[in-house]
Amino acid sequence: MAIEEAEDHGHDGGHGHHLPAVEDWPKGFGEASWWPFITALGAAGFYIGASLYVIATRTDLLGIAVGPAFFVASTFVFLAGLYGWVYHAFVKAYWDGEGHSRGLKFAMVLFLGSEVATFGAGFVYYFFIRTSAWDNLPHLVESGNILGSLVIINTIILVISSITLHYAHIALHKGKRKQFIRLLGVTLLLGVVFIGGQVYEYYEFIVHEGFTITEGAYASAFYGLTGLHGLHVSLGAVLLGIVFVRALYGQYDAGHDTSVSTVSMYWHFVDVVWVFLVVVLYAGAIVLG
Repeated sequence: MAIEEAEDHGHDGGHGHHLPAVEDWPKGFGEASWWPFITALGAAGFYIGASLYVIATRTDLLGIAVGPAFFVASTFVFLAGLYGWVYHAFVKAYWDGEGHSRGLKFAMVLFLGSEVATFGAGFVYYFFIRTSAWDNLPHLVESGNILGSLVIINTIILVISSITLHYAHIALHKGKRKQFIRLLGVTLLLGVVFIGGQVYEYYEFIVHEGFTITEGAYASAFYGLTGLHGLHVSLGAVLLGIVFVRALYGQYDAGHDTSVSTVSMYWHFVDVVWVFLVVVLYAGAIVLG
């Protein structure tokens, strides 16, 4: 009987790929999946690694390589968890049929609620340091150079990407499959360009301006919040890529668009967060600095 059940699992959905979901883990946890938990551990490791690096630059308690090593190890944990989570949530969803649309959309709403809390905690920290450690501002802020043309262009790119994704979804509901794929592809491209722009901004700040995460309270808040947002945009780009590939295979129509809806909700959320970041971290720091 156990062998027959194992064979059934191995042929789940008819495509012969063993699913890295709850079957891989000890029983006793019902239908819960461990993949989000593993992904969260890897993401938390990013901040632990960064903290260990900062500690190593200020004290002799740790070697300078401990933080980066912990960061790299956390990256592997994060990617492994993300693979299992994305596969289980998106690829398996197609073979099983995208049912329970309302439940999945409500789950995304709950997830975004937790994201509001996550970013909210970062902003609370930022507003707190404004009242206690707001001296010794970096020269980029004092000169106003932190709000450069690259930031403005990146903001416009991300806002446009939300618009193209919105109209891509509308095109899908109208049965315009080619327009849906094109607009979805444009959205993905704009997202990748935004990520590249943020990487280039970091390069300019760190290499040419000497503005690193160890430059003070503002720098730690700046890199913490923009880095967290960059991670979310990168995840969003991965999800958009999966949706785009599935769209090329014709796996969506007006009645089967749960993944498109949930990914759209996520993408619009990170866009709104970025606009708020620009107003608070870039423009606000200059005006109120």
